[in-house]
Amino acid sequence: MKILNNMKTLITAIAFLGTTYIYAQAETPVRSMMDLPQLNIVDGVSLHIISPEPIQFVDLSTENLTGDLPAENIARVKITAVNKNNEDNSSITINKAQLGIITVVGQSFMVQYKINYNNEDTHSIITNIQIQPEDMQPLEYSKMTFSSKELYNFSMDILKKKTLKNPLREMNDFKLSVQLNNIYVISDYIFLDITFKNKSNLAYNADGLKFSIEDKKIYKATNNQSIELKPVYQLYHQNQFKKKFHNIYVFKKFTYPNSKVMVMKLTEEPISGRTVEMKIKYSDILQADTF
Repeated sequence: MKILNNMKTLITAIAFLGTTYIYAQAETPVRSMMDLPQLNIVDGVSLHIISPEPIQFVDLSTENLTGDLPAENIARVKITAVNKNNEDNSSITINKAQLGIITVVGQSFMVQYKINYNNEDTHSIITNIQIQPEDMQPLEYSKMTFSSKELYNFSMDILKKKTLKNPLREMNDFKLSVQLNNIYVISDYIFLDITFKNKSNLAYNADGLKFSIEDKKIYKATNNQSIELKPVYQLYHQNQFKKKFHNIYVFKKFTYPNSKVMVMKLTEEPISGRTVEMKIKYSDILQADTF
């Protein structure tokens, strides 16, 4: 678990994010503390804030609060200290005392909550909350960048399209078939629509799927310059399939010269070790569809 060490300012948050995000001034009005949604919390009860997309950063404004990220889209927060005594150590009553502000930054939004301490009305205590659209402040990016949720939606739209009778590329070996059904481009992203087919009765246990840029003609092995390409997103993470597996792989825009080719290599776990490899020409990328 990554412990949130009570980072003090939003400047720290922006530095942590590599100055990727800026406020969308035209769409995001300035909010005061009085306008923030309020949440009640008590000692011994953790508050779980559930985000619709991976959380990039969380800021806890005071030392009264501590927390961690038990999952990529969940922030867990609880009380560390509440001053319940005055200067002469006599007990005082705390009713909705303000503990601080929680700021959660996602991939496409920021949300802030004012946290109150309430030891009277336990029925109003919240243990988990889903971040609601009306509480979000949209973030604007210096470049067009899609969130995981947006990439998921695009990928599902592609998956629902009717597969072409004649795929762009197809490779068969060891009773395995790999089909490049189509290539799509939206903004700075390339979507590869790929289907794997297993014509044997032996289930395929994938050891890995590797994408790389290789030389078309390799005269000497030492001269081969291989550049690995890693998808920024893939729709499904599945290592085994019996007969058919249809998936979408997303890459940030890339280019390569005619002397090179994109290679996709699927390898199986030992002992069987069936391997199938397919080459994708740059002309295939240039002729990609838009949607």
